[in-house]
Amino acid sequence: MTENFPYLVKEIDLQVQEAQRTPNKRNPKRTTPRHIIIKMPRAKDKERILKAARERQSVTYKGVPMRLSADFSTETLQARREWQEIFKVMNAKNLQPRLLYPAKLSFRTEGQIKSFTDKEKLKEFITTNPGIYEMLKGILLRRGRRRKR
Repeated sequence: MTENFPYLVKEIDLQVQEAQRTPNKRNPKRTTPRHIIIKMPRAKDKERILKAARERQSVTYKGVPMRLSADFSTETLQARREWQEIFKVMNAKNLQPRLLYPAKLSFRTEGQIKSFTDKEKLKEFITTNPGIYEMLKGILLRRGRRRKR
């Protein structure tokens, strides 16, 4: 941490709860980089470290490049997957969609940024916005029919 983010070390009282190395899943005998799983007591610290790593773009440990990434629970991953189809359509229409942590869809429309935590709230919003309704009605209405069966 002091090598990559000296200013964060001063601001955050970093306390690692648990750290462990995980073996390479494909070939345990191969000498490739391993994942190091670190659990932190505060989510805000993790978010600040990940943000700083994205801004810096290269993180090293003793001179060796490494990559930092967030780990999500299976519920969070599933919730994020449910937004993917809508995300792709919005991205194609240049609405600048974003998936915010943990699973919140955000996009820009008419100069404003709108955020939605679930599809029901998005459905309510698009009924008042004909352009977005036409773009997403196939995806959102098709999903509704599948559930009824």
